[in-house]
Amino acid sequence: MRAFHECDASLAEINPLVVTKGGDLVALDAKVSVDDNALFRQAAVRAYRDENEEDPREREAAKFDLSYIALSGNIGCMVNGAGLAMATMDIVKYAGGEPANFLDVGGGADAAKVREAFRILLSDASVRAIFINIFGGILRCDVLAEGVVQAARDVGLKVPLVVRMEGTNVERGKQILAESGLAIQTAADMAEGARLAVAAAGGKR
Repeated sequence: MRAFHECDASLAEINPLVVTKGGDLVALDAKVSVDDNALFRQAAVRAYRDENEEDPREREAAKFDLSYIALSGNIGCMVNGAGLAMATMDIVKYAGGEPANFLDVGGGADAAKVREAFRILLSDASVRAIFINIFGGILRCDVLAEGVVQAARDVGLKVPLVVRMEGTNVERGKQILAESGLAIQTAADMAEGARLAVAAAGGKR
């Protein structure tokens, strides 16, 4: 318990723990996960970091304060908010697809942050389609649209892109996408967006 609190751990586990014939307790394996948000005060823990053990896309995302976790599917997902991210991955699977990642740009993302997120998505060679699912609150839909259009042009988008967005300045956002000249499909809701993304990626897996 002391190690858990003093290291700002989110998990401290000894498993398995055995009792020898002589009555001694021996920890055969252990795992400790430290809260990333507390690493600024955990210099000793930070010193153990081995970047060679990390996914380079996850390292790159962290530089821009993006939450990214690589998965094994072929539909790249970009959302704002962890809850919406989980719901998006669920609905992609329900539609018969497999998400390639968890990517949360956060509520305060700007166009530059969206561009970086888009670039990281496209660095995954397994991605066959991209599904952007955004609820525009703090992150306005027009700002998202500007970032998406600029990123698509910068990287030379070659995979299908589906965008579903609702919220602040949504009509202006849709107008920016429509006038971009890019092959972007817009969806009325999450379910339609997931179906379009799965179809664009080659259908159900």
